[in-house]
Amino acid sequence: MPLEMDTTQAILTALIFVWTGFVRAGLGFGGAALGLPLMLFIDDRPLSWLPMIGLHLLFFSGLTLRTRLGDVDWAYLRTAGVFIVPATLAGITGLLNLPQSWLLAFIYIITLGYAIIWLANWAIHSRHDWVDKLLLVCGGYVAGTSLTGAPLLIAVFARHVPLARLRNTLFVLWFILVTIKMTAFVVVGVDLRLVTALWLLPVAALGHIAGLRTHEYMLRNDRHLRRVIGGALMLISLIALWRLYGPA
Repeated sequence: MPLEMDTTQAILTALIFVWTGFVRAGLGFGGAALGLPLMLFIDDRPLSWLPMIGLHLLFFSGLTLRTRLGDVDWAYLRTAGVFIVPATLAGITGLLNLPQSWLLAFIYIITLGYAIIWLANWAIHSRHDWVDKLLLVCGGYVAGTSLTGAPLLIAVFARHVPLARLRNTLFVLWFILVTIKMTAFVVVGVDLRLVTALWLLPVAALGHIAGLRTHEYMLRNDRHLRRVIGGALMLISLIALWRLYGPA
């Protein structure tokens, strides 16, 4: 594999990308949120992974949406975009300028927050317009920094977008946000790791196909899956934060 890895790291990376493809296609979100924390155990530089995650998301979102653009809530995308896009640009600025240790702490603290919510079977709810706007801004910033803002954004979109259009609308949102992010990477000269992303495309495709085929099952068992995933993410986040801030 072109990215500098030994055999064990290459196998683990392939398995993680299968997992991210599966989650993204099965739930319509969460590929980065559930994959990036694992990837950072292999290489703790977020910019080693985010371009490849972004390229895969663009490819698979485009593939999924090619015949489904009629099932997208464009009106609400425009409304929400007023709050999400500027926050995403601010998050990208942070990603490119903040110290790596700060970024790692930010990613794992956000992940730990999701883990607690999912493990406890809580839900992020929004019942007021001001809460909607706050979640959209926070989700946009987190998405810009680490592509893990999906749970915050979904709490708002699920309230305003019909269920039949929700997944496709979210795919369009991810496509737009990642396009902005990848454009910024190109402008500042970040290595997009195109060759490595192409090597990983077939294994991510396996997960994507499996996710599409189990989409309905995953939605029916959403609560149980979130508890299992939440427990695993909590363990991963605590280990990572211990490595960052525990005794030497």
